[in-house]
Amino acid sequence: MSTLAHTMMTAARSVDSGLAGSGELDRYPYTEAPAGERAAIRSWDGTDAELGRASRRGSASRGRGLHGQLVQQLGQMIVSGDLGADRPLVPEEIGQRFEVSRTVVRESLRVLEAKGLVSARPNVGTRVRPVSDWNLLDPDIIEWRAFGPQRDDQRRELGELRWTIEPLAARLAAGHGREDIQQRLGDMVEIMGHALAQGDVITYSRADAEFHSLLIQAAGNRMLEHLSGIVSAALQVSGGPVTGCDRPAEASLGHHGRIVDALATGDAAGAEAAMRQLLVVHPEVDRVVPAPREH
Repeated sequence: MSTLAHTMMTAARSVDSGLAGSGELDRYPYTEAPAGERAAIRSWDGTDAELGRASRRGSASRGRGLHGQLVQQLGQMIVSGDLGADRPLVPEEIGQRFEVSRTVVRESLRVLEAKGLVSARPNVGTRVRPVSDWNLLDPDIIEWRAFGPQRDDQRRELGELRWTIEPLAARLAAGHGREDIQQRLGDMVEIMGHALAQGDVITYSRADAEFHSLLIQAAGNRMLEHLSGIVSAALQVSGGPVTGCDRPAEASLGHHGRIVDALATGDAAGAEAAMRQLLVVHPEVDRVVPAPREH
């Protein structure tokens, strides 16, 4: 087992236990902030019953203090429909209900406005915008939709989008010959193999997410790279490709390995085909795309 693989598996477990990991893992996106920085926000309680139902799921804004948690809770309430379109949001009321400062409310509403969820206009105030105005490619909105009433539609749509993005990324990556990234992709497959043998779902899922992010980076297309957050969010909300040491997980691992082999030999068509095979392992994709034909 390579040094990098061992480091990642050790640090993955350290993160989940709350212990500090090694410096090698500090730059990984799944490293969370210390528990002390995650301040709790009160539920929206009051006479308005619909404002009291806020999902406890989601980790998109975890570790960002009061501001991030208020963004998450309001965002979930809007996406779930608890706060419907054209619903006015009064900053003073939000501040009182959540017991946060005016600054926290103002900054949170600005973030939601940037995501297209609300709009602020003079003499009109801040109101919830219709779904057609939302930035549906925003990773936070992807997560909120995936754990809300639209979960089935969201996962289907993500599967369709991955079917478009990732086979192309695999084909392009085979033509770039990035040996450094190819080595790291191989490391991720090695980590996934060891995690699968040990039934370590968390480490497997994290290495899987890193694999797909690296592959898009290796494609050498900045517009595709800009979409890597969508793929990461799709993997996160799908619950990961592995639920134990079962056949689908072994098949998935094999397809990852074939992608790496195809990249090493510059086989663009082989890399693309292996990626398509990998994607149809996931049930949410299998329902919307045909299995690739054997050549």
